[in-house]
Amino acid sequence: MKILVINCGSSSIKYKLYEMDNRSVLAAGGIEKVGLEGSFLKTKINGETKIIEHPCPSHTEGIKLMFDTLLSPEYGAIKSLDEISAAGHRIVAGGRFTKSQVVTDAMLEEWKQYMDLAPLHSYAHLKGYVAVKEMLPELPQVFVFDTSFHQTMPEHAYMYAVPYKYYENDNIRRWGAHGTSHRFVTARVCEVLGVKPEDQRIITCHIGNGASVSAVLHGKCVDTSMGLTPLEGLMMGSRSGDVDPSAVLAIMKKEGFTPDQMSDLLNKESGVKGISGVSSDIREVEAAIKEGNERARLALDMYSYRIKKYIGAYTAAMGGVDTIVFTAGVGEHQWDIRRASVSGLEFFGIKLDEEKNRKNFGEEEIISTPDSKVKVVVVPTDEELLIASDTLNLVK
Repeated sequence: MKILVINCGSSSIKYKLYEMDNRSVLAAGGIEKVGLEGSFLKTKINGETKIIEHPCPSHTEGIKLMFDTLLSPEYGAIKSLDEISAAGHRIVAGGRFTKSQVVTDAMLEEWKQYMDLAPLHSYAHLKGYVAVKEMLPELPQVFVFDTSFHQTMPEHAYMYAVPYKYYENDNIRRWGAHGTSHRFVTARVCEVLGVKPEDQRIITCHIGNGASVSAVLHGKCVDTSMGLTPLEGLMMGSRSGDVDPSAVLAIMKKEGFTPDQMSDLLNKESGVKGISGVSSDIREVEAAIKEGNERARLALDMYSYRIKKYIGAYTAAMGGVDTIVFTAGVGEHQWDIRRASVSGLEFFGIKLDEEKNRKNFGEEEIISTPDSKVKVVVVPTDEELLIASDTLNLVK
């Protein structure tokens, strides 16, 4: 069966077409600048990147361009849209949905109450779903929620200490994010180690431009660093992460910022970018460090320190830790961030194999020493494959 995975952003559409009989990727691409001038589709053909410039004034046009590309005799992957068995959509905010869902009218109406938890993402997700339905009305579609994996958190972990009415009336609580990635690497690391999830205390570190840490006890998430939105928790590329709310109010008063302006500052101008003054890209910040930039050094020290604090906190929350997983762009490729994030935690029984860690650049591998009481493992994430698998299981 062929499953199409779609991830719609406010001005982008990413897609992968899988042949699930052997889990191979038949086609993959992305459309940028949807609704803007200069829109284009980028795809790979026989290992070479192909850019197709095409007007995409709406997500509907973007989805049509995606299907036309998949059918193209020159660089397509299928001869008929009938070959696609279902479409799975990455959905950032799923609210109280605890598992992936086949989209029905009733399910869609229930999900809409949670759209404002991630307005930039949710309305784009809806546009993508509607665009596919307009073109292929009989095609089964599935929503796979980033938040589902975190819905096993106990109340004391997901509640905020604000008046209870805001939880009852406005869904103000910790929902988490990156759940699809955390779920994938949790299952995969157990396969790699030959252990059962129900016997493990696992800390999963999804470290990229956006970053989060989750505590997974006996196969279920019991805490996660992101909160009502992806802004809470770790220091990120351009997001502040944890900050005293009074600091937010002080900046708003000083600058005369509206809530939207303050949101932009915390989400787009803070984090590594805000401290370093260089970039939100760790690679560029590391280059600046080599040139003697002390603010760049401070930014990475803060970045790694936050990860270490969460690893320590979640070890305490679970009464210990058996496995620590690093994944996503930085977690998979930046050996120095991995080392700094567990440095000083030797009293937990963590012993890093320095040579393996330094050499590892995105390879699936145990990077702790054989006598380490805690396994430290690099596991490349594959959220799209998990979305495809969930979709297949729901429609086959």
